[in-house]
Amino acid sequence: MCGFLRLLRTLRKLGETDPQPGQAQQSTKMKFEDLLSEINGFGRFQKMVLMINFFGRFSLACHFLLGNFIAVIPSHHCNISSLDADGILGNLSREERLTVSIPAQEDGTPASCHMFSYPQFQLLMNSSSSTELPVVECQSGWEYDNSTFISTLATQWDLVCDNRALSRLTTTIFFIGVMFGAAAYGSLSAMYGRKPMLLVSYISGMGFGLCSAFSSSFIMFAVLRFFTGFTITGSVIISTVLNVEWVSIEHRKLVGVIDSLSWTFAFMSFSLIAYFIRDWRWLTVSISLPTIIAIITWWWIPESARWLIANGKADKAYNYLHKCAVMNRKKEATARIKPEELAKIIVTGRGNRKYSYLDLIKTPKMRRLALLTGITWFSVATVAYGISFNISSFGLNMYLTQFVYGAIEIPAKSSIYYLLDKFGRRITQAVSLLLVGISLVINIFIPKDKTVVRTVIAVLGKGCSATSFGTVILYSSELYPTVLRQNGMGYNSFVARLGVSVAPLILLSDDIWSHFSQVILSSIALSAAFVAYQLPETRGRCLPETIEDVEGIR
Repeated sequence: MCGFLRLLRTLRKLGETDPQPGQAQQSTKMKFEDLLSEINGFGRFQKMVLMINFFGRFSLACHFLLGNFIAVIPSHHCNISSLDADGILGNLSREERLTVSIPAQEDGTPASCHMFSYPQFQLLMNSSSSTELPVVECQSGWEYDNSTFISTLATQWDLVCDNRALSRLTTTIFFIGVMFGAAAYGSLSAMYGRKPMLLVSYISGMGFGLCSAFSSSFIMFAVLRFFTGFTITGSVIISTVLNVEWVSIEHRKLVGVIDSLSWTFAFMSFSLIAYFIRDWRWLTVSISLPTIIAIITWWWIPESARWLIANGKADKAYNYLHKCAVMNRKKEATARIKPEELAKIIVTGRGNRKYSYLDLIKTPKMRRLALLTGITWFSVATVAYGISFNISSFGLNMYLTQFVYGAIEIPAKSSIYYLLDKFGRRITQAVSLLLVGISLVINIFIPKDKTVVRTVIAVLGKGCSATSFGTVILYSSELYPTVLRQNGMGYNSFVARLGVSVAPLILLSDDIWSHFSQVILSSIALSAAFVAYQLPETRGRCLPETIEDVEGIR
């Protein structure tokens, strides 16, 4: 508990009458946490904010994994209509048509990207090997297996063979948008406030998401996915900071766990939505429309009182604190303090100063903090999504795998509440990353045909990555001072999304060597465990308010 005795002294000072003539007025400076505890740092007001933000990011989490289902490339082979122009294949069965028109692969299935230059009827008699016959690239497009998906990006725009990388590239493009959006919203919300920018994120994110579902070309879709990622990411950055800034110290870890479980809820729900909606356009629409609920409930979201005080808007901060006190049935607490006295809570001397990302690197300890948290966020995000995007490589049902990946996060993230209290933020962060790296290394040595064993190890690794992700979000929000917290979270989210945008490209390295991606991801996780251990512990400490608090010069 921060400064309990200081709180008693402060409240006594606030209740005093004007000083006697000739007597200097005493300072009434206090920590924001002290005031927040007085009005109940985790009352009905905070629970309302937490619940609204919990459901407000549903669409965002679904969009993050949308590529797992809309970018799938189903089984396909060349359209052989060009070989049957004269109806010479009319008397053959479907299997016989494929036999004389398309070379067989090693597993006996038709080749995906080549066809014979003319029908090879002798193959019906098994008179020769199809590998020695002249082939050409597909001349009339492709035919797709629609037994699992009605429509995907690949079937819509023939993103197969030489263009198959474009399907996976849409995920990278989306997260590049998320990356730049994180930086933009971090700065804009620090300048104009958390609440207005949250509404901008909701409306624009839903708009671009719906427009992308009706794209008429691949380029149009890619551009709209970029802007969907750019605009929708503000909702998670801003809501996370709002949750932390409105709760007391002793409840921060609980809020962090609940906050991260919103992703778990969305991931599990998304697997069910995708199972019933197999068309990529309607799937995109179905996960974009729920943002309407977030827009409606936005009216009950408060602005951050910390941000208002730090930006010299004590009157507005007092109004929100009063609403909080009334809802929490602590109205008498705000009666002891006047709006003008709130300005003395944060000792900056520069209430109207605008902070920027450059302030993250101007001083030694802030510079070191930005470097360490940036590396940690990049690694956590790269590894977590490298695992999440790899749901189809284990030979099991991809919908079930996605659901299990989401379900394992419940015990993994619930354990954070105990782990953060027992071992602290730093140990939890470092050890969870270490375990992720170990699980990835183990899977390298398990044969590919052991699909169940490989999936179990991957699920355990996914659980550890969920623990590391849930920890780093809360951990980072506690490390940065109030005046730079939104910029710091925006910067961290920027580098994290850089990592996520790289993850699909890392998975493509399996075309070079089947275990290449696992080697890269495990190396990143193990290196990040060492970096995370260099961060300072924040368990039980007051949130820093200014850069001077971080540098230790006040």
